[in-house]
Amino acid sequence: MDSLANPVPLLRDLIRIDTTNPPGNEVACVRYLTERLAHRDDLDVTVLGPSADRANLIVRFPGRGVAPPLLLHGHSDVVPVTGQDWRHPPFEARLVDGEVWGRGSVDMKGGIAMMLSSLARLHEAGQRPAGDVVLAVVADEEHGSIAGARWLTREHPELFTGIRYAVGEEGGAGIELGGRRFHPIVVAEKRACWLRATLTGPGGHASRQAPAHTAMGRLGHLLTALSGVRLPRHREPAAERMLTELAGHLPEPLAGRLLAVRDDANDAPPAGLPEDQSLQIDSLLRNTVSPTVVRAGDKINVVPGEVTVDLDGRILPGDHSREEFLGELRALIGPDVPLELLVEGFPVDQSRIAEPEFGGFYETLADITRKADPDAAPLPMMSPASTDAGFFAQLGIRCYGWLPLKVPAGSPYRTLLHRADERIPVEALEFGTQCMTALLRDHR
Repeated sequence: MDSLANPVPLLRDLIRIDTTNPPGNEVACVRYLTERLAHRDDLDVTVLGPSADRANLIVRFPGRGVAPPLLLHGHSDVVPVTGQDWRHPPFEARLVDGEVWGRGSVDMKGGIAMMLSSLARLHEAGQRPAGDVVLAVVADEEHGSIAGARWLTREHPELFTGIRYAVGEEGGAGIELGGRRFHPIVVAEKRACWLRATLTGPGGHASRQAPAHTAMGRLGHLLTALSGVRLPRHREPAAERMLTELAGHLPEPLAGRLLAVRDDANDAPPAGLPEDQSLQIDSLLRNTVSPTVVRAGDKINVVPGEVTVDLDGRILPGDHSREEFLGELRALIGPDVPLELLVEGFPVDQSRIAEPEFGGFYETLADITRKADPDAAPLPMMSPASTDAGFFAQLGIRCYGWLPLKVPAGSPYRTLLHRADERIPVEALEFGTQCMTALLRDHR
């Protein structure tokens, strides 16, 4: 069996364990990892979850005692591949032209492989981390964390006692902007606010002329109201810090355009950028909502009396509330559409807790990336997405998104999360594992 110190075969094994959520079945991944760690008698291994098949793995690796305990967290579940056209089968984990292909290669079994390989490298070198490391491989992140981090932090907070800092997903993967490479370090992130809108109207036989106020007609109005919408602008310290540092590393006129986004009274999207980058930056300045799932009838000759639409809402960090977001949404769709709250995450904003968001631990992460990739710059980032960090932050843990990946210029890897042909270069895995090893060995 390959050593755990090599992230490539470890990642390929993890991809081959199908943990598509729903249903998840993360226990298969937990069993595999538990077996791989069984040769170590110095580890404290805990497996628990709300049900037998939704298992979470918590492993404490002993450190040297010169730093407080550090949490590494990653989720073992992955999103479905239904309806996606893959060039290589998504669960075969093929190694093609120096890349590992498969669902979860980036999000986020690749990150779990980097974490475990870093710990294995220290062990094989006869070294220990600076402080105890608690590795949490959790379930259900892709479906609200109800069986994972949300459940763990509520039912078993004692597993995380004494932990001061945490490192998880979302940051790290290199960003190219204006010819400059950046390594993001997530210091704040939006939180999910998932809703279900229910539209009702007269149903009946589809052979007859239908009135305008059917559920399907109301669906058309709802989707039109939410198409390409930009909710009101809000100023957030983390986003403004990100834009300021970005501009400081870029030439004109791009630097000026980014600063204008920060200060622009006209609230225009950033100009002169590729559309995906412009939209990501614009998403950091406001709450967002996207219709994602529509459920209606299942027979072509029946006009459905009810249609539901799932809405992926994302709320800015800090003091921004669900009520504020719902008010902005109601201004678009009207007061009469019933809305059911499905999932709401917890806010993560380093600037609103006692430890400064750019304190010593942040600088350690930044220094490691500078040394590993001198041609790039570390970047404090606010993420438009949400992770399990929000749940661990409720325990007083300072959470950062940092999984360093050095990828070729113009590479698509950041855009492949949740899409077909997800893959990761072997060199990027090695780069991230080396950075993670340095962090575990030297952090304070």
